[in-house]
Amino acid sequence: MIRFARLLLALLLLGSAPSAFAQSGGEVRLVPYRKGAQWGYADRRGRVVLPLRYDEAGPFVDEIAWVRVGTLYGYIDGAGNPVTPVQYARAGTFRRGRASVQLPDGSTFDIGPSGQRLTEPAEVTEEDFLAQGDPVRQGGKVGFRFTVGSAVVPPVYDEVRDLYHDGLVLVRQGPKWGVVDNRGRLRLEPQFDAITAVEQNGYQFPVVEQQGRFGYLGPDGKLLVAPKYARAEPFEAGVARVTTPDGQTGYIDQSGREYFE
Repeated sequence: MIRFARLLLALLLLGSAPSAFAQSGGEVRLVPYRKGAQWGYADRRGRVVLPLRYDEAGPFVDEIAWVRVGTLYGYIDGAGNPVTPVQYARAGTFRRGRASVQLPDGSTFDIGPSGQRLTEPAEVTEEDFLAQGDPVRQGGKVGFRFTVGSAVVPPVYDEVRDLYHDGLVLVRQGPKWGVVDNRGRLRLEPQFDAITAVEQNGYQFPVVEQQGRFGYLGPDGKLLVAPKYARAEPFEAGVARVTTPDGQTGYIDQSGREYFE
């Protein structure tokens, strides 16, 4: 009976979100916003748009975001209206029109953008990221020759990784990583313990690590956010989830602005 009452309360909370704040035409993008222990959504100026009524909130992807009330998850649309009941023990972010969920009984399946259970398997697709050039090796060291233009990164590094965009490559000298552009110039001196770029977001906004703290690189290959977080997840839908050294969780946008207090 208690569990039923909690679930009913969660449904009422989801159903009472105002519809006046719908994201029209994708022009207004809402960011998960935390104040204290409560979560809602703010616009890019940091103004709260969807009220602080959730215990946790995820990013909007294709106008759908997961939210948590108590221990259970559900989904809302860009107006704050429920797409599904709050009924899942786990809920993933939507990707390519589907999200993976788990019920409290342990059963796992995918749902579609209307909350319907999907029976067909996910389509396997491969992202086509074009290589910007080829490694150049000499004397046990490695450099990089860019396909466009005649720029060559001299073979003075211990490792080179292609970022597949914007004429940038990651380079390692000894144990430290930096960034070189397609003119062979250092955008960022090798100083980081790791630089991690992921395929899921097109290798954009790599995560940098330095002495156990994490930050981000910008599209220009320079430091966007200095390493200061205890944890930093890859950007997705224009936002990234971070954890502060004291254990507080929130989101930042692509300018590095924090959406939490």
